[in-house]
Amino acid sequence: MTPVRAIRAGKPAYYPDQTIYAEYAAGVLGLGFAELDHGTGLIFEVTGAGKSAVFGAGRGSFFPQNTATAATLANDKHMANVLMARAGIATLGGDYFFLHDRHRAHRAPGHEREDACALFRSLDGTAFVKPLNGSRGDFAQVVTGERALADYLDQVAAHYDAVTLQRVVTGEEYRVFVLDDDIVYCARKLPPFVTGDGKRSLRDLLSAQETALSRRGISSAMAKQPDPALDTVLAEGARFELTGRMNRSAGGTMVFAEPANADRIFATAHAALRALGLRAGAVDLFTDVDGDPAALRVIEVNANPSIRFLEDSGRDDIILRIWRHTFTSLGLIDV
Repeated sequence: MTPVRAIRAGKPAYYPDQTIYAEYAAGVLGLGFAELDHGTGLIFEVTGAGKSAVFGAGRGSFFPQNTATAATLANDKHMANVLMARAGIATLGGDYFFLHDRHRAHRAPGHEREDACALFRSLDGTAFVKPLNGSRGDFAQVVTGERALADYLDQVAAHYDAVTLQRVVTGEEYRVFVLDDDIVYCARKLPPFVTGDGKRSLRDLLSAQETALSRRGISSAMAKQPDPALDTVLAEGARFELTGRMNRSAGGTMVFAEPANADRIFATAHAALRALGLRAGAVDLFTDVDGDPAALRVIEVNANPSIRFLEDSGRDDIILRIWRHTFTSLGLIDV
């Protein structure tokens, strides 16, 4: 087993990924590591060079080299798009809409449910919708038809305060991981899918997958859409891709890849991080947008990205590189 997998083998299934990676990197780099929450891995401390730093798992940020302001701006998909557009970076655009009336007196007009429906109609009744501050592909999907949109917003409202609604585009999706001036890796993102058994309808297959995802805190309204096509029985062995849900947490996959226009993609990724004031982050982009090989759009920037892909790929060296950057930025390593 690789060192990371050796550490994981001794931990409970719920133990946070990044805590495992921090313990691994601290061991390799000769730093002190201490778990502080009775074996849960939710709080840990790393020490070195006469200093210490405490980290929190779950929603905690594992990239303290990013300021809280920059990370917050990146987490709000509308704010991030505004800043990237200001820097001349092409994004997917769209707009944001609130799902609850509370705090309505404190916000500008044009961002309520009725406004979402108006934009939806202007997009011919089909749009890509996701929570404004969501992550891991939660509730990220294509919605078609006003009734489906209303049902979707009702379901998302139980978990989130706002959504962003965008035009549906097609293209090849890549993730570029950036640390300061360095491109750490680039990977092609592939969509999750369900496989037919010749017995169950597509709706039943989607419902089964969504039940499995919900146990990991990831939801979807896809199986509940009133689309008659979802009642079709998928032939045995046939695959149905879940358009728009590329996240590994939601069942997608990634493979290391370098696109033909890598220089331009990497320059865009660097520019996106600079626009948001980030030092570390993962930039998701579409290339070949709607069949145009010259078209490139940033989907979103993640200031606290998961790196489980690297463990699954056996790339402990890249995990170490990322955590070395973090520990160095905190002064835990003498430079």
